[in-house]
Amino acid sequence: MTVARELIMRALAGVPLPGGGDLVSRDLIRALTVDGAAVRFVIEAESPEAARALGPVQAAAEAAVRALPGVETVQVVMTAHGPAAKAAPPSLKIGQHPTPQQGGPQKVSGVDRIIAVASGKGGVGKSTVSSNLAVALARQGRRVGLLDADIYGPSQPRMMGVNRRPASPDGKIIEPLQAHGVTMMSIGLMLKEDEAVIWRGPMIMGALQQLLGQVAWGRLDVLIIDLPPGTGDIQLSLAQRTQLTGALVVSTPQDVALLDARKALDMFAKLKVPVLGLIENMSTFCCPNCGHETQIFGHGGVKAEAAKLGLPFLGELPLALSVRMAGDAGTPIAATDAPEAEAYARLARGLIAGGMA
Repeated sequence: MTVARELIMRALAGVPLPGGGDLVSRDLIRALTVDGAAVRFVIEAESPEAARALGPVQAAAEAAVRALPGVETVQVVMTAHGPAAKAAPPSLKIGQHPTPQQGGPQKVSGVDRIIAVASGKGGVGKSTVSSNLAVALARQGRRVGLLDADIYGPSQPRMMGVNRRPASPDGKIIEPLQAHGVTMMSIGLMLKEDEAVIWRGPMIMGALQQLLGQVAWGRLDVLIIDLPPGTGDIQLSLAQRTQLTGALVVSTPQDVALLDARKALDMFAKLKVPVLGLIENMSTFCCPNCGHETQIFGHGGVKAEAAKLGLPFLGELPLALSVRMAGDAGTPIAATDAPEAEAYARLARGLIAGGMA
């Protein structure tokens, strides 16, 4: 006995589809043939992705037709209109030349405040201050981002304990990573750990523009930018292209460090970037064995300089072995309950109380 086509179509109309409708009302049945007790037909989906999603529907359609009187065999083929759309491989390239920008310094979408952490010279612990301050602010309930803008010597991936490459599904937008409650991004995450960045100034400025504008920062109360030491391309580009809330200048108490810190202060004055305050890092060293305090780099020099210039002095941070070990291990001391974390928590509370973070 040959089963009627109308009965088959009625059975297929009883097979619902995800999102509403059925195989018949959505016009997905093709090439229906009835050969005695054998039935064959094609389900034509809109795309290969849709065809994969209709796997359960294919099984249900076969069962519905097989249950009809007179049907002994059912053959169902799933097909699609055309080939699968090929996902374009991410073409994100960091280090392009900057694009023209009109209208002066711009805001970063979704970010309320941007604080640059700077120093006149290297080796004063600016990156350590940046990472611990970011974590301390996050522990105070702020939504915090951390951008490692030291293109030649990125250190935040190690200090924050992050080593995964950020995703860029469309080759344009970079998805930042999360660590210790902080949204963070660094060019170091885009490179091999030992790979050097050998770029001229325009590529450096282009990289900074990408890290600010192409990263999906989301909603942030404050974005901490860890600047490289000195007064070069990165600092200039940042101040000219981005609306900064202000800058924090980090220095050790010693005279040589203060000489370079003054240059950083002069740079921000010329660029019309407010200096929110000065921080004295490595202020004292407390021996972990006997507890004796030693002022290895001197003491109070930064506080005196701040008073001389009429700038806020935001506090002293200790030189502690535990701080160094925590940073090397990828868990900033501010993310712990160690006694040394209190100095960074105090700094964060001061910035929040002053409306700076």
